[in-house]
Amino acid sequence: MVEVLILAGVLLVVTAGASFEYYRQLRRVQREYEKAKEAVDDVVLSFNRQLKQEAERLGLVAYEVEAISSKSERARNGAEEARKRVQTLETKIGSVLESRETMVRRLDEIDKKVCDAVASQETLAAKISTMEERARQVSISTAPEAKVEAVIPIKREKALAPLTETELSALDMLALEGPKTAPEIQGKIKLSREHTARLMKKLYEEGYLERDTSKIPFKYRVKEEMGKLLKKTESESA
Repeated sequence: MVEVLILAGVLLVVTAGASFEYYRQLRRVQREYEKAKEAVDDVVLSFNRQLKQEAERLGLVAYEVEAISSKSERARNGAEEARKRVQTLETKIGSVLESRETMVRRLDEIDKKVCDAVASQETLAAKISTMEERARQVSISTAPEAKVEAVIPIKREKALAPLTETELSALDMLALEGPKTAPEIQGKIKLSREHTARLMKKLYEEGYLERDTSKIPFKYRVKEEMGKLLKKTESESA
């Protein structure tokens, strides 16, 4: 049962991590898409504004050319200047159009990436659902009636000798107050979360405790034999 739960937990953690990574990449692509879209909008707005300004200038130039067309050298100089300005405008318009085409192509690429990411996420979600369903079915089909685990019996002659003061304090507390989870025990013995978890696992594996796995976090309780030894020790000390 524990191995199945561990396997299911590992599968859930892996799939959750993969989902988070896909979601993070999707968000990053979306942000790039939004930035690119804003850049294109700015370019288009700037282009329209510049085009309007240049159109007004062209109208003014045309008016000036028409007004001075009757004058010889001055009229020719004005016409040449207007031609140059028109060429400059054409160059600028061509550059803006090229930039716009580049932006459009980039937007198309980003849109394709977003679609691919969405499709990958949907595929991953389907796989996650399938694995969760399989894990649930395996858990249901292999779940035993009894949820309390116990290891080998305690050897009386070696029961208390190898224990540290912290371990004895944890056992005394459980014997007096009843079953508790590792976080509850942590608050009593003033150790870190990881240290407390390792301590309880060690005491369980060495046969001092029983463990209820019906709920997470597991609840630990002193074995009946160990409880009697602790009470006997207390009475002898008294």
